[in-house]
Amino acid sequence: MSILILPSNFVRRNLALSAALVLFAGASVSVMNGQTSQASSEIAEQRIAASAQAQGLNQEVGAIGEVRSSSSTSSSLSSNPSEDTVAANVEPFNFANAMQYNGRPRYGRPRYRGGNTNPDGSSKWIFYGGAGLAQPAGNTWKYFTPSWGLQIGGGRQLNAHFAVPAEFDYDRFGLTKQAMANQSYIYTLDPNAADNGIDANGHTWSFSIDPRYTIVNPTGEGFGAYVLADVGFYHKVTNFTAPQEAEYYDPYYGPQFVEVQGIFDHYTSNAPGFGGGIGATYKFSHFSNERFYAEARYVFIDNSQRQGLTAAYLAAQLALNANYIYPGNNAFPANSNRTTYIPVKFGLQF
Repeated sequence: MSILILPSNFVRRNLALSAALVLFAGASVSVMNGQTSQASSEIAEQRIAASAQAQGLNQEVGAIGEVRSSSSTSSSLSSNPSEDTVAANVEPFNFANAMQYNGRPRYGRPRYRGGNTNPDGSSKWIFYGGAGLAQPAGNTWKYFTPSWGLQIGGGRQLNAHFAVPAEFDYDRFGLTKQAMANQSYIYTLDPNAADNGIDANGHTWSFSIDPRYTIVNPTGEGFGAYVLADVGFYHKVTNFTAPQEAEYYDPYYGPQFVEVQGIFDHYTSNAPGFGGGIGATYKFSHFSNERFYAEARYVFIDNSQRQGLTAAYLAAQLALNANYIYPGNNAFPANSNRTTYIPVKFGLQF
């Protein structure tokens, strides 16, 4: 005899509840997959539409429709939502670049432009400094001799060719033998006073604006060339010195006396100055900012002539009157002569 055992009511209720939960979970997964696929497709369409709107090209409208169609087809064929996302991230065809460069890719050295760089890639500022020779010219060479000079400048560079720097120059000179003999006679009344210890020096210093235009190789390495102009304020000085006794205190021996060259006569003249010149540069490498430069210019200082005592005039007056005394105080009128000289400088430009 067989015995049939039926499940109890509790077991039947638990089985029915489990089956309902399984069906509900499967339906939820299906709905979530459908929403995820739809959201991925919508995100892809929004990205492509935003790219076309930013480019402002009406021709992209047809392409967007094709991309949408292909995206929809891909979503229906593929069950992996990540494939739709990868396809949406592909950069669209740039019609504007293709038209601008005739469909060819553009090659060339990239330009990096910062706040201190002009649109053509040149620096907005120029700085330089150098030293060299100061050569008197014209009437100036009759009383001044060549010596040395210094130069420093910097300012705005508008582009690779044109710059407008401000500049300070100091150019020193000596006095010729004839000028020193004349002055020695004026000071000592001895025409043969060659070894009386009197000495002299002169110099000019200036503040000027010096616009320059680079005509050869403004940016590349190797040799370049430029032209410049000069306008500014010039201060001309001549000093006469003689041996003088000076005192100083020594901590071991007390007060001491030494002989030094001290200034006993001094002349100045202020005037506007003008000039122009040429220069050559050499850039050491393509990646460096430094250039070696050499330049020469002609400087004209428009000094106002002042009357004064000369050796010839003093000799003529003494011949008439042995007790003649010059009533003025300008014993070197050449310092107020119009001045011309040629400074030649060598240095580095940044």
